[in-house]
Amino acid sequence: MRALRQIQVEISGWSRNIQLFFLASLLYQIGNGMFSVLYNLYIQGLGYDDTMNGQIVSIQSLATAIMFIPIGFSGDKFSRKKLLIIGALFSGVFLIGRSFDYASSGLLWFAVLSGLFASVFQVLAIPYLAENIKKSQRLKMFSLYSSLVLASQVLGSLGGGVLADVLHSAGMAKVTSLQTVLFIGGAATLAAFIPLLFVSEKQMSPVEADSTSLQPKAQRSEGGLETQEDRKQSMMSTDDERALKKRDSKLIVQFVVTQLLIGLGSGLVVPYLNLYFTNRFAVSLSGMSLLIALGQIMTIVSMLIGPTLAAKVGSVRAVVIFQVLSLPFLLLTGFTNLLLVASVSFLFRQALMNAANPIQSAILVDRVSDKRRGIANSMMQTSFMIGWATMGPVQSYLVTTYGTYWGYAITFSITGSLYVISSLMYFFMFKEPRPSATSLDSRA
Repeated sequence: MRALRQIQVEISGWSRNIQLFFLASLLYQIGNGMFSVLYNLYIQGLGYDDTMNGQIVSIQSLATAIMFIPIGFSGDKFSRKKLLIIGALFSGVFLIGRSFDYASSGLLWFAVLSGLFASVFQVLAIPYLAENIKKSQRLKMFSLYSSLVLASQVLGSLGGGVLADVLHSAGMAKVTSLQTVLFIGGAATLAAFIPLLFVSEKQMSPVEADSTSLQPKAQRSEGGLETQEDRKQSMMSTDDERALKKRDSKLIVQFVVTQLLIGLGSGLVVPYLNLYFTNRFAVSLSGMSLLIALGQIMTIVSMLIGPTLAAKVGSVRAVVIFQVLSLPFLLLTGFTNLLLVASVSFLFRQALMNAANPIQSAILVDRVSDKRRGIANSMMQTSFMIGWATMGPVQSYLVTTYGTYWGYAITFSITGSLYVISSLMYFFMFKEPRPSATSLDSRA
């Protein structure tokens, strides 16, 4: 009860915009959690093979990647609120459509359409949060948001798997039970647009935000007085602006390269983890959903301790530490024939690898200038999704060619190699001095 009261006090201290956005994200991610766990099992239940699943994952990821950069530009220039509403509304509509279609052409088209609008939340969430909170709160809020996303997906994936098993046990056909749960997931995603209708587009005052927030210059003064950042910007010469643009471009390219490698590795493994457990170990829907939910719960815990580690060793070192520690568990998952070992190693890999995500978001937001933050995030997301889009056919080929043991063992090994390369590149490109005792004291 004390923990619940602390959570209530924490939430009550947020702005109304943040509260409404978190509610919308809760609904959106519950629906997506149901689809992420059950949809490829639904495709399998319709009689399609792993190749079809690979095609759907690839074409949906490609459609999402195509929209990342346009959404990033649009978010920097137009209303993020309206774009988020459109994204939630049409994502829900097309997910509902996917739950009723049987034909291969329809499945592929709905994958494309839902992929296009799924890009909105992925691109705009971090810039939206950044413009509504203080710089000093970003890492904490990004960690909380990432934890909320995973907690919502836990509710969706675990609840969806259990509900599908209950409906099937009650006499409903397996495909029909999956279809019913997928429809509920689509409806939850659709409902996410309702809280967004009440979000105010008025940005924070300079009293609430610091000088690096994503506000127009005219909104950064109080009582008609320029802030220090306003004076800096007004004195910025053309050469300074060119130098800033060049620096931003270099940083964006570096972020894109490291995320592309992570996306390539992740695309070989993550979309097919449910098939991995059901194919290699014949795990039930409820058991598989519970396992994935536990992995997300552990990730939530690791994300919440991420800021503490970042404060002690630096954000870049924290990212690398989390990623490197996940590698032994990744390989163990790919090579074991024991369900218990696979389950435990999967849980630790999931928690450690994903714990770095909010820290990476904070590094991106802090190092790239305000006016290029949206496009930077969209390009990073694009590079990641390109990895997913290209690895679907590779994964399905390896598993169908080499079977459920060596096929997965090979894909997990390739993923581990790509993660190692990405982590090394990330460390050397973004390395920072270790926080001193003085800086640690000032953060406390």
